[in-house]
Amino acid sequence: MTTYIIIGITAVISYMCFNNQELFYKLAFNPYRTIKNNEWHRLITHGFVHADTTHLLVNMFTFWSFGTYIEQGFEVLGFGTSGFLGLYFGGMIVASLYDLIKHKNDPYYNSVGASGAISAVLFTSIFFNPFGTILLFAIIPIPGILFGPLYLVYCQYMNKKGGGNINHNAHFYGAVYGIIYPLLLEPKLLYAFLSNF
Repeated sequence: MTTYIIIGITAVISYMCFNNQELFYKLAFNPYRTIKNNEWHRLITHGFVHADTTHLLVNMFTFWSFGTYIEQGFEVLGFGTSGFLGLYFGGMIVASLYDLIKHKNDPYYNSVGASGAISAVLFTSIFFNPFGTILLFAIIPIPGILFGPLYLVYCQYMNKKGGGNINHNAHFYGAVYGIIYPLLLEPKLLYAFLSNF
């Protein structure tokens, strides 16, 4: 249920921002304004804003695909809604920290989208089910345990290459958080992960 609520709120706010540039920039992640003006809400609000309809649909479809599974898993494990919210919004914040430091003196840097949070959810699903199928480019089925390292290498490569409007840092650090977070909640889950092999 929480997954659907987040998707609904994100869709409404993103749609509002498509037609309201002032609101878009008030909610976007701008490290310079975040630090200088103490606008720390931006570490969260940027995840409810998307650049366009395609960006929104891709992110929300990916989140729906894995979020409902992880939400149910967290209920079974006793982590509940608070544990799931910690994964999603914690991933969003952690994924932004690198750029918060890197771009703290750049007033023109802005970032939007829930990619860091969604990477966290996706990689938690890989942690719980490493041999589960993930569709690469939405068509090629590969096991999560193979997708995960390829994804991380790709993010690092694209980040160093530069260019484009995709925040590869957010994807990378969100993914790493998604692997670590379940172990913070219950370190014994490491044995469950290793038992898959």
